[in-house]
Amino acid sequence: MSEMTLFKGGLPSYLKTASDDATNALAGGESLGSRRLSIKGSVFREFIGGKEYRVSEERSMNVVIIKAAPKVSRVFYSGSYVEGETVSPVCWSSDSQRPDEKSKEKQSATCLTCPQNIKGSGQGDSRACRYQQRLAVVIDGEIDKGEVYQLVLPPTSVFGDGEKGKLPLQAYARHLKNHGTPITGVVTEMRFDTASPTPKLIFKPVRPVTEEEFNEIQNLKDSQEAINAITMTVAQTDGVKDKPAVKNALAAPKAEKVEAEEIEEPKKAPPKKAAVAAEPKLEDLVGEWDDA
Repeated sequence: MSEMTLFKGGLPSYLKTASDDATNALAGGESLGSRRLSIKGSVFREFIGGKEYRVSEERSMNVVIIKAAPKVSRVFYSGSYVEGETVSPVCWSSDSQRPDEKSKEKQSATCLTCPQNIKGSGQGDSRACRYQQRLAVVIDGEIDKGEVYQLVLPPTSVFGDGEKGKLPLQAYARHLKNHGTPITGVVTEMRFDTASPTPKLIFKPVRPVTEEEFNEIQNLKDSQEAINAITMTVAQTDGVKDKPAVKNALAAPKAEKVEAEEIEEPKKAPPKKAAVAAEPKLEDLVGEWDDA
């Protein structure tokens, strides 16, 4: 058996998901195998073990969303953003309610009362503390490889009503639910919204997964890789550095940290007086699915 055959699926099934302490110790830790998708610069970037591996010039990517963090998280960075530098936040929350106990410098007892959650605490009218949604996804066409990727979405890719064929994540999930369709049962197209000045994804279903793919997804969605992908961590795996923490949040200068993948938190629109148009049907988004 050649090395190429070994790495392309030649291992017996009982070894394909195996892990041991010896390998992890010699390789330098389990994080070396982590996979992540980034939308920095409005292009899809694949990171493996913290290093950029592939960059796609396509405006869209098809994936299956296999797991999502039950709550949106929040992160706050101190200091100014430096291009090319990756730093860890000084305060963060996995549920957007209270700072994590491991936060290096909690900015408030609760997220609701935090001075970094006040409009204008960030650049312009934005808030210095930003929302994030963590997902575990597999790439369409590579589902059988069992490779799970973490994807962290900025707020405008998550919140809002959207419009037909251009739905943010939560509106897309509600649309699928209204039609009795599990998000793990469809291939989802993630496409960059070219009308947005900052990286923003919109979502739509492409096709139902096959029975074989669905069975594989059921095995992957509760895997340790999927759990790790949606678990809030203080940093990614790409050479994170620490910056001095903000010692006094109330006296701190306005944060100018602007992550490449983070954009201004969406503002709540005033109640509409006119009747809301009927929700588009699922078949209007996906066209005709081939049941053959």
